Amino acid sequence: MLNVDALIAEIGSTTTLVNAFDGLGGPNPVFLGQGRALTSVRQGDVWLGLERAMEDLARCLGAEKVGYKLLLATSSAAGGLRMTVHGLVYDMTVKAAKEAALGAGAILRMVTAGPLSDTDLARLREVRPNIILLAGGVDFGDRDTVLRNARLIAAARMGAPVIYAGNRAIQGEVKAIFDGAGTAVTIVENVYPRVDVLNIEPARRAIQRVFEEHIVTAPGMARVREVVSSGIMPTPGAVMAAAKLLYEAIGDLVVIDVGGATTDVHSVTEGSEEVAKILTSPEPVAKRTVEGDLGVFINASNIVDLVGPDKLAQDLGFDPVEALQELEPVPSTEKGLRFARALAAEAAQIAVRRHAGQVRHLYGPLGRVTVAEGKDLTKVKWIIGTGGAVARLPGGGFILEGAKGRRGDTRLLPPPDARCVIDRDYVMASCGVLARFHPDAAVAIMLRSLGLAGCHGVRESPYHSRKDGSEVSSGQQDQGSDHGRRWA
Repeated sequence: MLNVDALIAEIGSTTTLVNAFDGLGGPNPVFLGQGRALTSVRQGDVWLGLERAMEDLARCLGAEKVGYKLLLATSSAAGGLRMTVHGLVYDMTVKAAKEAALGAGAILRMVTAGPLSDTDLARLREVRPNIILLAGGVDFGDRDTVLRNARLIAAARMGAPVIYAGNRAIQGEVKAIFDGAGTAVTIVENVYPRVDVLNIEPARRAIQRVFEEHIVTAPGMARVREVVSSGIMPTPGAVMAAAKLLYEAIGDLVVIDVGGATTDVHSVTEGSEEVAKILTSPEPVAKRTVEGDLGVFINASNIVDLVGPDKLAQDLGFDPVEALQELEPVPSTEKGLRFARALAAEAAQIAVRRHAGQVRHLYGPLGRVTVAEGKDLTKVKWIIGTGGAVARLPGGGFILEGAKGRRGDTRLLPPPDARCVIDRDYVMASCGVLARFHPDAAVAIMLRSLGLAGCHGVRESPYHSRKDGSEVSSGQQDQGSDHGRRWA
């Protein structure tokens, strides 16, 4: 048996990965390898897929079995963390609550502003969220709307835990309403305590904590919870945690996670002082957006429609509409690889443009006024690609290049000199949860995966460390094993 310090499972909707790490308490922490299997939701037990991934890992490492001191997990299986958000004013408390939910790794199924209507309540029952986030009112501001919404949600008896992150003056009343209905409620600081002030971190942490304590959606997940060393973390939340950790090491960054069904963009940057002076509303330092229509397999046809078949045909030299009929989850032909790479590049570009803010010119009695709206990415130094479509396809750097801004663009995009790097080992989500126990090791492992080992990203290193402390070039790393080239 091969004993390692930690195994970290990433249980996705279609694929389950298990990453092995060792040397976490020493000066040379290492990523040893990755096992992969199909997620077994349809078989009624995700544990089966996890077991198969662990068996695959053992084969990849040449061991009969892999033992571990620490077993951790992230999950987006069975639809991930489904949430609804309810606030008062859309551009204020609702926006702040949305940022908290997305940053925690949620998939937003419903967002409302103002008093809940009968139609809203019917939709809420239909959505069946895992967690309900209720906000509204600055501190010591509006009371009536928030209390009314609390009573309606409590009376609906959704069975989902509620997080209240609104006007602190009525925290006690809100708690009493949900306690009286037998609904689990967590009270946190207001996400929008004062006008133009965001305070989303307490709500974000509470969402992840409630997810770990209460949410077991996929069949068999309860068994996974019993054996892991800590609570199960939403996979997008783990990627955000990893991005924030990397920000401390290498500076302003954007992480692009292109998947088969969706594309996530995580940015950690304060932006430029010049743009901050003309922003119309505050933005969080750490921001996540998810594009549910951009995926290189399930939503590939959406990308073709958005870009245009003729443009793609001109770039590729073949008909993309016909190529859709031959599309595979894991490309096995040169044509399939080229098509998947083109789809991933377009998904990344569109997703970052949607994530980024924009400079606008407004005209009024005093003439033209220039304002900025949304997230400012103009100070980003690093564009990081993760997820199977970027990490496992050849030419990952090409996929990311389109995320950069161009001369004359009004979008607040990363500058042309931003560096594109790839999470070659596909470990960002794992390192996000590993950081709870070994933050320094998590950073070191991510820097190696990005080719930035040494000098915290100032100088690129083409080496990865073996368990024995020797170095192996990334070109040699995958020889003798196909697991490093898999596209999950």
